[in-house]
Amino acid sequence: MRTTTGLGQKPSRLALFQGRTRTRHIVVLVATVILVYAFGSVHGQWSPMHRWNRAFADASVLLLGLTMTLGAIPRLFRQSAKWLPWRRELGIYSVLLALVHTTIILEGWVEWNFPRLFGFEFHPVDLEYVMLQHGFGLANAIGILALGIGFILMLTSSDRAVRLLGSATWKTVQMTALVFWALVVAHTAYFLYAHFLSFHRATPDRNPLQLPFAVMVVSVLAIRTAAFFTTFRRHTQESKIRQNA
Repeated sequence: MRTTTGLGQKPSRLALFQGRTRTRHIVVLVATVILVYAFGSVHGQWSPMHRWNRAFADASVLLLGLTMTLGAIPRLFRQSAKWLPWRRELGIYSVLLALVHTTIILEGWVEWNFPRLFGFEFHPVDLEYVMLQHGFGLANAIGILALGIGFILMLTSSDRAVRLLGSATWKTVQMTALVFWALVVAHTAYFLYAHFLSFHRATPDRNPLQLPFAVMVVSVLAIRTAAFFTTFRRHTQESKIRQNA
């Protein structure tokens, strides 16, 4: 397909759109690599498996938090709407990072022993799997559910998906991003604050990202709440204007 109509003429809208999309992918990919290595340095005291599973997870959560923020902040500051297109790439790479995080967990922590993923361990006397880590199993179940929703969101993050599903259906699917965010927060909070408090094993040093994570979650909640009430107020004012017209 030709993207210009002749020598020296301006590129078509499609070419400009594709170029901008490619640029966003490159920028987010570079930022993602930097974030993973930065978080890896934060967790340098851990074993390689825990270090990198945490690094990929932390980068994923941060990108998702930015996605949730960008989706709401234009309703507060309309001039920031120019940043809305970045949500798609941020969301896509957030899910890709979560997939890598999950693969590291399956390979290095549970060793592809799926009952162990849900908190079960094989009992050598009873010769059956018994539940030993209730919180670990529940948190991982939440994480897997979140990953499934995130994967659907990633697959539908394209203009082709909008055309295939239709605008109304596509918007309904994308609204599950709120559920995705809530599940990710719950999953992350368990491993940040609760998992390593078990009395029968040594408690590691406090994770330095506990406070930043809490600040990010509260900030996203505050921004989205403010955006909701701002939108509601504008709708109410517009309704009154129409009634008085």
